[in-house]
This record gives sequence, structure tokens and C-alpha cells, in this order.
Amino acid sequence: MSHSVGISFSEVMRGGFALDQTDPKAGKKAGERAGSELAIHADVLIDDIERFVADPNHLGGLSGSIDFTPFGDGLQGTKGVFNLFNPTEDPKLKLMVYELGFEHGGKSYYFAGKKEVRDDFGLDLWSDTTTLYSQLHEGTDKSGPVVGAGTLTLGVRDLISLLRTVDTPGSQSKTEAAAAISKFGKFFLAELWDTYVIHCKKA
Repeated sequence: MSHSVGISFSEVMRGGFALDQTDPKAGKKAGERAGSELAIHADVLIDDIERFVADPNHLGGLSGSIDFTPFGDGLQGTKGVFNLFNPTEDPKLKLMVYELGFEHGGKSYYFAGKKEVRDDFGLDLWSDTTTLYSQLHEGTDKSGPVVGAGTLTLGVRDLISLLRTVDTPGSQSKTEAAAAISKFGKFFLAELWDTYVIHCKKA
């Protein structure tokens, strides 16, 4: 192809989230006790699937909005980051990164979440790929102080909704669209295979 074909989809994750917490698990419990929830409505854009797969960091774009009980709903994102299976220093751990800046009350905030795709004891593929450990920072990036934390999840209904939003920007035919989705799917499954099967056999 002489032009780029991408992949886009929308994903909603939500869960207990509280201010004055720094640990995502503790923040989840505190948020649930107080009835405080955060939801991220993430619109992911991979503008060139070929380049995305070849890039070792697998970097895409993210936009969308935040709903947070203490702040209100529909807080529009200002900038975002998406990484799929971002490698770490631990060969058994890869990260799925979702980050989105937004403003509230005249102040800048930065939501930073990560799914930990890890080869550990037991087959926990579902929880690894649907659990987002998250912190809320003051400022325009995650170097700012942490002012809140929690754990978000992607439910089965949310996953079904996600699949319905998959699109292929730049495709000029059904064949190109199908090829882009197939390449993304093969990449996703290959990364999971590498984490949960290959490393398990080596252990």
C-alpha cells in the first residue's frame, strides 16, 4: 500500500478511585467505601498499523474524557498517551499504558494508568488485560505529585462495546480494512502468547 491504514477503538474503564491516596489498590477500596468512582472514556488511535507493530514501544494516540465523582463528568482530555505491550526491564512484564491530561477548577491534572501483563503463577490473562492500576497527578504529566489513586476495570459489556467501535482509518476497501484488523489481532495474540506461554515454558 502507498498509504497508511490505522486502527481505532473506544474503551471505557471504571472503578473505585479516591483523592488523597497514592496506592491504586488502597485507592480503589477507599473510593468504593466513599462512593467515589473514576471512569476514563478512551479513544485510541493507531494511525499506521505497520509502523505501530514495528515500533518496539508500540506507541499510539489517546484522547477522550474523564468522569470523576469529586470533579464531575465529561472532563475533556488535553493530551494522551497509549502504549500497547510496552517492554520493561523485567522480561516477564509488559505494560499497557493509558494516560490522559485534563483540567478542572483552573488546574491541570494528569491521569496515568497501566495494565500489568505479567507471566506469573496461574493463568490470569483476563485480569491482567482488563485491570488498570491508576494514579492522578497534579500538573501536565506524571512527574507531578500524586493526589489520587484507584483501580479501573474493563467489564464484559464494556469489552463488547469496544469491539463494536473498531475502525480502520485510512483504509480504502474492505480488503484493506480486514488486513489491518488481522495484523493488529495477530500482533495482540502473539504478544499474549509470548508472555503467557513462551515465558511459562522457560520457567
